[in-house]
Amino acid sequence: MTSGAGPYAVTWIRSAREVPDDLWRCLPPGVEGRWWYEALEDCGLEDQFEFFYGLIIAGHRPVGVAPAFVMDVPIRLVAPEELLPVLNLLGRMFPRVLHQRTLFVGSPCSDEGAVGLAPDIDRRQAYREINRAVQTLADRLKAPMRVWKDVPQGARSDLAPLVTDHSLFPMVSFPGTIVKFPEPAKASYFDTLKSSRRNKLKKKLKSSSEAPLDVTIVEAPTAAEIDEIVDLFMKTYHKGKTKFERLNRTFFELIAKIPESSFIVIRQRAGAGMVAFMLCFTVKDRIINKFIGIDYDTPKDWFLYFRLWDAVVDLAVGKGVTTVQSGQTGYSAKIETGHALEPMTNYVRHRNPLVHWIYKAVAKSINWETLDEDLEVFLKAYPDHRPKLGE
Repeated sequence: MTSGAGPYAVTWIRSAREVPDDLWRCLPPGVEGRWWYEALEDCGLEDQFEFFYGLIIAGHRPVGVAPAFVMDVPIRLVAPEELLPVLNLLGRMFPRVLHQRTLFVGSPCSDEGAVGLAPDIDRRQAYREINRAVQTLADRLKAPMRVWKDVPQGARSDLAPLVTDHSLFPMVSFPGTIVKFPEPAKASYFDTLKSSRRNKLKKKLKSSSEAPLDVTIVEAPTAAEIDEIVDLFMKTYHKGKTKFERLNRTFFELIAKIPESSFIVIRQRAGAGMVAFMLCFTVKDRIINKFIGIDYDTPKDWFLYFRLWDAVVDLAVGKGVTTVQSGQTGYSAKIETGHALEPMTNYVRHRNPLVHWIYKAVAKSINWETLDEDLEVFLKAYPDHRPKLGE
């Protein structure tokens, strides 16, 4: 299916393998590429997501790619708790309001919505054409809601005209988290921390080092290790309050074969089982700390998350990398380890004018405090960090 009214047209295809290699290289640096989408396609998540890829065409030349997916989204994931009774009441009249079939531009399980465009094209015009194509595809899929997912600050100017002309409205999303240290040296990382945080972290790492634990980097986990990894992932999945994707064993099997992947694994000594893991990707000059699993029955003074994080820093140093991206949610520990919060914005449109107006009104009340308790605590201490729409 192809659409287009200006210098660009958009053709939708269903497989990452059909996208030309040079278009994947147009994605912003430090985000997941073809290998990521192939793994998501191949692991059998059809009950959660359907994938699409918009090829942006100039003349007869492909000049960009816009990954997209469709899913049914519970509105409770983003709505402030105090508004849920109102939305539940509205749901009696419009049942689909509470569980919206939504077409997203971006990727599930990723911290940043990424569109790849060649450097020699008009970005704003291309974004406008992508938005038209998304509307057409959403209508065909009977998805009344469409969202540009987790747009970073650097891409907001490209979408600004679509807000000005009322095609979309902005809504604060969960922030990303990132750590940068000046040079690939562990001392360089610790020097970036406030003294109070540095001292607390070192105390926790000292306590953890006294526990009967071994930390290893596993590049090619065995079938038995994959079983343990999946078990730990599900423990963390069920413990978390915010659930967006539910990964399966096949995903971990496939992703383990990708050269970009490294598993940080913590085991109890004397042949006991795995108690924690963290999956990391090395993408150009960045480590993406992606998924985690923890046995929450272990002693608290083992500080498993902080032990995993310490190994991530070692991994980054060993690879000569000075930037680590650690994703959304779980903010308390990430703030404690020196992560900066990166504002992300969703850009939204609903086909029904009344529902669109309601969601737009609700969006104005959504902020980091309403999305996450850890962020609420953080903003009480640092109110100047509160994100503002459009900034």
